[in-house]
Amino acid sequence: MPPDQPDAASPAYPDQAGSPDSAKPSIAVFAPSPLYTVMIEAGPDGQPDVHFHAGGQGFWIARMVNRLDAKALLCAPLGGESGVVLKTLIEREGVTLEAVPVQAWTGGYVQDRRSGTRQLLAQVPSACLSRHEVDDLYDAALVAGLAAGVAVLTGPTHDKVLPTHIYQRLPRDLGENGVSVVADLSGEALTAVAGGVRYLKVSHSELIEAGYGAGESLEELVAGARRLQEGSKAQNVVVSRAHHPALALLGERLVEVVGPSFQALDHRGAGDSMTAGLAVGCARRLEPEATLRLAAAAGALNVTRHGLGSGRRHSIELIAERIEVRSL
Repeated sequence: MPPDQPDAASPAYPDQAGSPDSAKPSIAVFAPSPLYTVMIEAGPDGQPDVHFHAGGQGFWIARMVNRLDAKALLCAPLGGESGVVLKTLIEREGVTLEAVPVQAWTGGYVQDRRSGTRQLLAQVPSACLSRHEVDDLYDAALVAGLAAGVAVLTGPTHDKVLPTHIYQRLPRDLGENGVSVVADLSGEALTAVAGGVRYLKVSHSELIEAGYGAGESLEELVAGARRLQEGSKAQNVVVSRAHHPALALLGERLVEVVGPSFQALDHRGAGDSMTAGLAVGCARRLEPEATLRLAAAAGALNVTRHGLGSGRRHSIELIAERIEVRSL
């Protein structure tokens, strides 16, 4: 799992005024695998410098949602001492938390980066949820999504966390009741989707690994995106391609999303930021092209920063003006 980093734009270090909470659109985020992260760095005096952060795909998306001046509600299972610590870390970041208590300890990892490269010292896998815990998490996400009107679905860190039928049922239950659903999934969770999703976002490598794409050429990825759209019944499919322009099927229309290219400080987290941008675009009721520009700008800026799911709304919106959506 990628490590999180200190973020100077966190609520603990405010750098700009946002809208009043009452004026912010709400977005529910389904996060079955929240994580704690511990990073050991070399301190300025030569002593170890230890950083504690919240992590996991759902949290990183929720944090970027907040950066874009919307209001994220993170629905996540938390358990054990690690769950207590993680609850504090999440709330410190200003993310509203709907915590579902579980028996097993919340997963996470410890990494050492004093040598300049990341060395994994310890990793605890995400908990496998019991049937009743799955029901409680499902209900929390369903109610939060219905209340917000926009919901983001993220996947588990491994396939035993919760049954894949959740990714058949939850998007349908939300989408058929008027909720705009954005899903960022891979593996079995991705192949389980069968309706209810407005934007289905996937990386090109995940598209291939799931069996939809035969290779990395433009033609193969486009064909894979069409297969995914047909199988998932998603209204729109977005395929991120690392440093190449993203591809998107907006209904039947095929486009590529072209913008500025930046030297990456850390390429990880760009996809999660892009997903947050798609959700905020839905919450602001932007047109699909404007939504893609916002999402691409959030992902592009994130690679220049320490801290996954970080960045400033003003900077992202300025970059969005330089993003071009081209028909293919």
